[in-house]
Amino acid sequence: MSAPIVDAPVSPVVVQTAESVPEKHYTHHDGRGPTVHRTNAVFVHRDISYLDVTEGARVLEIGTGSGYSGALLAQLTGPTGSVTSLDINSYLTRWANLIHHQRGLSHIRCHTADGTTGYPASAPYDRIGAWCAPPLLPKAWVDQTADGGRIVSTLPVAAVPDLTVLAVIRVNQGRPEVELITGGNYIDATPSPKADLDLPGRWVDWETRIPEHCWVSIAWRENDDWHRSGARTTLERLINPGHSEDAPAEAPWKPLQFWAAATADPGQTLARLPSGWLFGHSTPTSAAALTQNGRIIADAPGSPSLTVVRDWIAGWNAAGQPGRADYSPSLIPTEGPDGEGWDLRLTR
Repeated sequence: MSAPIVDAPVSPVVVQTAESVPEKHYTHHDGRGPTVHRTNAVFVHRDISYLDVTEGARVLEIGTGSGYSGALLAQLTGPTGSVTSLDINSYLTRWANLIHHQRGLSHIRCHTADGTTGYPASAPYDRIGAWCAPPLLPKAWVDQTADGGRIVSTLPVAAVPDLTVLAVIRVNQGRPEVELITGGNYIDATPSPKADLDLPGRWVDWETRIPEHCWVSIAWRENDDWHRSGARTTLERLINPGHSEDAPAEAPWKPLQFWAAATADPGQTLARLPSGWLFGHSTPTSAAALTQNGRIIADAPGSPSLTVVRDWIAGWNAAGQPGRADYSPSLIPTEGPDGEGWDLRLTR
């Protein structure tokens, strides 16, 4: 089933609610100080609007952060509803609990937990909102959603970092269905607090820190050997390419990533070098990538991966230069290293 891809405005109810919740009191609390792990309020309001919380609703929030989003949710549910908020960082949950208590909110509780497993003790939930990106839609979330309930979360559309969409999902009789998707990117959901906010929380298959920090993510990691020689040599090829050329003018960064994701090519590769981000293709014997400044690099002029990257660009142009709104999302049941649930994938 095709789902619309839209950018909806913030609902008037959320706008009114935000006027009664002191944002800075949470994000820059005098006792705790500024919260680094926080989302721009513009996106908080938008995504809570997608959640469509009504009075009396039972809500599960994944990603407590400063506590501001939880306070908005608690205001929307009213005292007849409840908000359960989870974060992997105990410092954040403890402070959020205190600030909520000081403001007289008695129907929200924050717990330190891995949000990808949900919180069965307070289930079922009418709404689940995730302000972090899991590797897939977890089965635990679907199992803990009441019939007819809604889940709002950023989800990857390929097994590499930074390639996500925000999905609005309805659960009917235990089956999730995508209602719509739009642009969205949150911090990766991780089993422990992130120390380095510049490094993805997962799918980093090799990194070097000397002489400068570089890393690579390869979607074919399950076929790499035990000592990661494929990822290691891919990064080496991208750091020291044997070929470079100008990319066509019609080769925008993010639209080409969505096109490549929709081809489901297992060679998709993302890397970060001191010079910037790279997105492209790799195999155990070749590598090529598009740079953000309009170049294409490869291990050699005749690289098979270079051919794939050129074909992506040509295919995207031949298809009329599709944007995110030109793809149909689907949920595919899966079980593997990233857990049990559903992968979100795009098709043309």
